[in-house]
Amino acid sequence: MRTFSQFEIRNEILESLDLLGYKTPTEVQEEAIPEILNDKNVVIKSKTGSGKTATFSIPLIQKIVWDKKNPQALILSPTRELAMQIKEEIFSIGRLARIKVEAIYGKSSFIKQEKLLKQRNHFIVATPGRLLDHMTRKTIDLSEVDYLVIDEADEMLKMGFIEQIEEIIQQINPKQIILLSATLEEKILNKIGTYITNPVYISVEDHNEESKSIQKYIKEDLNKMYAIKQYILENKIPSAIIFCNTQEKVDELHYYLYDEKMLVKKLHGGLEQKIRTKTIKEFKEGFVRYLVATDVASRGIDVKSVNYVINYEMPKDIKTFIHRVGRTGRMGEKGSCLTLLDYDDVSHFKSIMEENDYQTEEVFFTTNETLNEDDELQTPIYIEKKDVKLNESILKLHINAGKKTKMRAVDIVGTICAIDGIKASDIGVINILDISTFVDIMNNKGQYVFEQLQTKPIKGRIRTVSKVL
Repeated sequence: MRTFSQFEIRNEILESLDLLGYKTPTEVQEEAIPEILNDKNVVIKSKTGSGKTATFSIPLIQKIVWDKKNPQALILSPTRELAMQIKEEIFSIGRLARIKVEAIYGKSSFIKQEKLLKQRNHFIVATPGRLLDHMTRKTIDLSEVDYLVIDEADEMLKMGFIEQIEEIIQQINPKQIILLSATLEEKILNKIGTYITNPVYISVEDHNEESKSIQKYIKEDLNKMYAIKQYILENKIPSAIIFCNTQEKVDELHYYLYDEKMLVKKLHGGLEQKIRTKTIKEFKEGFVRYLVATDVASRGIDVKSVNYVINYEMPKDIKTFIHRVGRTGRMGEKGSCLTLLDYDDVSHFKSIMEENDYQTEEVFFTTNETLNEDDELQTPIYIEKKDVKLNESILKLHINAGKKTKMRAVDIVGTICAIDGIKASDIGVINILDISTFVDIMNNKGQYVFEQLQTKPIKGRIRTVSKVL
């Protein structure tokens, strides 16, 4: 049986992977991880949901020199939501290795980001525009960046970021570049490919027919909003992402489904960032069952239990369709996708199905379903977070002191290591903010350290120390 122990990676990374439920490498991971460990430039073509983030995170965490203060790995993401998702996954995989990662993106406080960038960060995940802002204002030091990852390059092209990426590459001159994409456009290779010397090309197709999403469609002249409601209720769809092409359609459909008493929220670029972040969190945790979203806003949503995607309207191009389908049937799971077709869309839809060898099934309705107050679809779903087991041995503590009181990491480490039975290896990631400090205590020693710090001075004073639950 293939396992992650076949790669030359440290025990703390292997332990994190095991606790996170990563048991067997995917095909893309098995092919790419050794090449990345061997410092090769790598171009990866693989569908959404094939484990691409772990593919580059695992070997780069292995290669990081922990003692360096400045970032060593830079990951470029097309959207804020995907940047947050990548940050979360790198943090989880690298947590036992005490890896620090920060994400910077637009519509978030520049000043707050500037302060966070002054701390030790091994990884930076960034959207191109906000990264260039920091580079222009010299609020980020990328002089030690050896590894550059360009994620979802096809989406970068679609959103017009290729020229910005070229500018970033020219300024940082990384030793290794990893490019990932669900589709490989010739323009991407012509533009960015000139900076990637002697790359290893890895193309992983979906050979597993059992995991391919079944493409269902409705082509009758029905009210589309009614059709979606009926499909969900008649088939008892537990959770789904419903894609619309515009923000206006998202708003309309969300209003209709909400009025039908469904557990639904909307997600698009017109919403404030804090609302978008909260919505994604609620959807991933099961408090919201149905998410109506635009394509760009949905980037970074990785919910293993969601095996249903609904296209309220036919996507404008094949690449968008592939990305939407990739939201379901992730990591070998079988998924289902429903597309609502106008009569003008039917021939285009069928040609896409034939070209990509998808199974298709036309959907007809037999009943007029309504949602009862006691229906299970009106209650949240319990979705276990994949980092639950990882977090069991770690306790995050909050210390009521920070940069404004001259608190330094060495003060925290010195105090905690002075506690009987505690070693430096029991201390994880430390984040020092203006008036607060957060520190991970590892190896099931969190409660003990918490109790000791109630009466133990840190930098000459007793501090208020609390648990972060």
